[in-house]
Amino acid sequence: MGEEFLQHLYEKQRHVEAVPSNKIIAEWAFNLLDLIYPERVASPSYTLSEIRTRFLQLENELVRLMDATKACKECNNQSIARRFFEDVPELYRIMNTDVEAILNGDPASISTFEIIRTYPGFLTISLYRIAHALLKLEVPLIPRILTEHAHSLTGIDIHPGAQVGEYLYIDHGTGIVIGETTVIGNHVKLYQGVTLGALSVEKFMANTKRHPTLEDHVIIYAGATILGGDTVIGHDCVIGGNVWITKSVPPGSTVYHQSTIKVIEPNRA
Repeated sequence: MGEEFLQHLYEKQRHVEAVPSNKIIAEWAFNLLDLIYPERVASPSYTLSEIRTRFLQLENELVRLMDATKACKECNNQSIARRFFEDVPELYRIMNTDVEAILNGDPASISTFEIIRTYPGFLTISLYRIAHALLKLEVPLIPRILTEHAHSLTGIDIHPGAQVGEYLYIDHGTGIVIGETTVIGNHVKLYQGVTLGALSVEKFMANTKRHPTLEDHVIIYAGATILGGDTVIGHDCVIGGNVWITKSVPPGSTVYHQSTIKVIEPNRA
């Protein structure tokens, strides 16, 4: 290995800012989820006073994470963290709508406990909702770390910038991609392998609406691909599996991919 390359790495590490690991940042979010959803914990036993103290600890931890990630040199990180935790009750309410959507939509679900403890879709949605709330407060880096950590655990990729309504139901979920400028209404169901993406990934399209909009009560079945910022799937639409959509679909429509399957039976002569 060349000395010049080693010298380059040495110089590079001297100029890289120390930032907490992705694992430490994700642990903060998991600790928050454990507090608001004790179903995730083996033996929850906090007193009311301890719950108050734990929330304060998590708030202070968030401040330290924002300070360490240089979230905003001119921002009051303490104030931002306080605003985030003031909104936690509303965040919790919205997460509960996702639990309800899964419970009512999945015939295999047995209880809210099972959903909170085991469902990868709910875990990913929850981390996304925390990340999105932080992003709305203009906290950089941390939101993306949280959603990418969820992506690594579940295979579900939701950009923290996406706008997602209440009662989101993700079933199975592996392979789902929801792009940055996607807008999703209320009571939407997404199955595995769904892509809500852009028609182009050219850099000049940054900061433009390049991902689709799904209105309320839309169902998207496995493997469907919906692309483009001008593409709107109207309310109460059903999009079948493996379709490719780049144009808007009127409300109440059913879209499906028609294929021909031929079974050739063995010659039994």
